[in-house]
Amino acid sequence: MKKISLIIICTVPFLVSAQRFINDSSYVRFFSEAPLENIEAVNIEGTAVIDLSNGQVAFSIPVKSFEFEKSLMKEHFNENYLESDKYPKATFRGKIGNWSNVPGKRTVSVSGDMTIHGKTNPFGTEGDIDVSDKKVVVKAVFPIAVADYKIRIPKAVFYNIAEVVEVTAYFELVPYEKN
Repeated sequence: MKKISLIIICTVPFLVSAQRFINDSSYVRFFSEAPLENIEAVNIEGTAVIDLSNGQVAFSIPVKSFEFEKSLMKEHFNENYLESDKYPKATFRGKIGNWSNVPGKRTVSVSGDMTIHGKTNPFGTEGDIDVSDKKVVVKAVFPIAVADYKIRIPKAVFYNIAEVVEVTAYFELVPYEKN
């Protein structure tokens, strides 16, 4: 996981300050509530970076790393909906609004560009951040409309998959130290 974090740091040029934090652990969950079936998946392999000097953030989630209750759900998710061989990751790159590098807990807004299924859209939401010298914790819950990202839901399973899924993101980040 650290190797992937270093790749993000090297490929996100706007994160060049000495106040960079990278994730130590992550948790991303999506939940689809539909009339016939609820679908939930969890991913703990995401990477994130935040620059405390300016509030810029980035994260990358490997799509194939979502774990489902049923293996067939995972197969359909990767092959039919997210096409994870073609679009292997979901990413966000943006900035925290009205950023202040003051330690403590607070609710913040974030805006930037979200890319899922090869489609990039402007994205904004609110979340909670807790900043200290040793750790930054970020939590957010937000909706994603699958149609916004050109994810097609066949009519045969229309009642099995929600048009809008709830995403929960939780990242614990620690200071980045060059080796």
